[in-house]
Amino acid sequence: MMGVNYETWASSRTFQVGDSLVFEYNNNFHDVTEVTHNDFELCIPSKPLARYQTGSDTISLTKPGYQNFICGVPSHCDLGQKLQILFLPASLGPVAAPVPGPVRSPTTSRRLFHLLLIVHSIRRVHQQLYIAQLLPLVFGSDSATFYFLFSS
Repeated sequence: MMGVNYETWASSRTFQVGDSLVFEYNNNFHDVTEVTHNDFELCIPSKPLARYQTGSDTISLTKPGYQNFICGVPSHCDLGQKLQILFLPASLGPVAAPVPGPVRSPTTSRRLFHLLLIVHSIRRVHQQLYIAQLLPLVFGSDSATFYFLFSS
């Protein structure tokens, strides 16, 4: 969605190695392009580190540091469809005792960040926001679900 400040969104969350980002979007209108910091700042998609175009892409965070994502469609990055994430090393220190809850398999105990890019459908937006409220119940409290609403 144009006018959304993704920098503010990302800076208000902590991402760690072992987390995943899930980008869901209409691949007729958008893609997810991973780029260098310089290409991120200049919105240059022509030298991608990786390009995702399926419409439902999961990116696992395997090493600490910055990762930069833009929409490679002309002018979309310039209009704000870009996201820079800092991934911290996996926590090795003590953590607070978990709140009792359902037993989860190792695959669901990892945090999963969903980024949903919705195009041209107000009705779908309302349905997805409803789903966003249900997903933490499905995945448990270790999961975090975030939705980006991009429109063209």
